[in-house]
Amino acid sequence: MTKIIIHGCNGKMGQVLAAAAKNDPDIKVAAGVDKYPDLVTHDFPVYPDFSELTDGADAVIDFSVPAALPSLLAYGERTKTPLVIATTGLSPRDLELIEEKSAYFPIFRSANMSLGVNLMYELVHRAASVLGDLFDIEIIEKHHNQKIDSPSGTAYALADSVNAAFLNSKHYTFGRHSKNDRRSANEIGIHAVRGGTIAGEHSVIYAGRDEILEITHSAHSKQIFALGALEAAKYIKNKAPGLYNMKDVMLEQSAVTNIYTSNDEVMVTVNQMPGDTGMMAALFGKLARENINIDMISQTAPMNGLVNLSFTLPEKHLNKAINVIGEFNTANPTVRTDVFINITKLTVEGLGMEHQSGVAARIFEIMAKQGIGIKLITTSETKISYVIDQIDEKSAVEAIIDAFGL
Repeated sequence: MTKIIIHGCNGKMGQVLAAAAKNDPDIKVAAGVDKYPDLVTHDFPVYPDFSELTDGADAVIDFSVPAALPSLLAYGERTKTPLVIATTGLSPRDLELIEEKSAYFPIFRSANMSLGVNLMYELVHRAASVLGDLFDIEIIEKHHNQKIDSPSGTAYALADSVNAAFLNSKHYTFGRHSKNDRRSANEIGIHAVRGGTIAGEHSVIYAGRDEILEITHSAHSKQIFALGALEAAKYIKNKAPGLYNMKDVMLEQSAVTNIYTSNDEVMVTVNQMPGDTGMMAALFGKLARENINIDMISQTAPMNGLVNLSFTLPEKHLNKAINVIGEFNTANPTVRTDVFINITKLTVEGLGMEHQSGVAARIFEIMAKQGIGIKLITTSETKISYVIDQIDEKSAVEAIIDAFGL
């Protein structure tokens, strides 16, 4: 259970958040803070400011106004209560102050609490990296007629994500009213539309020669921002001091997102070979000339100048590989080669691995509980591959799927 305080509980987003919290069994609203405490009736106490607040909580979710930021930060620093700041229209100085205070207690801030929008930040950056200067880039954001700030904070964040792909070399052009010159190749256009009850729509347009790519996110209600804020509160409640954002939430949720296996490989271990990189280069060079694709490679630490070298390769290439390795063994009579067939290469991957510890430890625990032996392991920032016996494939996959909720 996560106990929250809603700052700005009687505003439009505060009311949406309070309603969403009622439907979340893992959330309890301990209290609210609002300049006009009697404006709306809630089933939790509401105070006019933080000085009168007597209820503690795991986090404060802030959907208020920029002017209320100092009192919010003062409360967080005094009580060490984590803050989820969802208020928009913050000034550069406000953002500097938030970063300064995050050294003393955890603060979560995002220009947009929608998970979809935060994924969009990654997508538009990737698209800009691939398309480069061959495409003109324009951003259009649409909101309801009561929204005060323009362009939206999300539009700025999208522009910054795109601009990062160009090492921040682009400048922003806000609308083109009264401009009589041609569009510069070194600009990102940002345009705002205000009307009706549009909850929020953001589009990034890549316009090239005879083709257009458009990445769009549409919010059909304000509830998505409330739901994102609740997830942020659950995430930050036990975190160390620091500044967090929705990307951190997404990466934690994606520690392991995929698992797949292959039964088409065999494993070869060359034992007690001299730890000479020139000799290894010669061996792998011969295998390459035979068009044998080597996959997983692992080497032990040198002992008395000798190492064990293991690697996997397609089973269909095993006979060719044995011939190559046989020549190698003849030239080095102290070397012994072992071949393992009927193996499974099991791979787990997820973007969150790069930023989270403990994934490998959990998988070792899973394997241990299942009594599964591991023959070989290789890792990267976002992927871990294991070689196990084929007979253990089913139990290993089922246990990992269950442990990581895949």
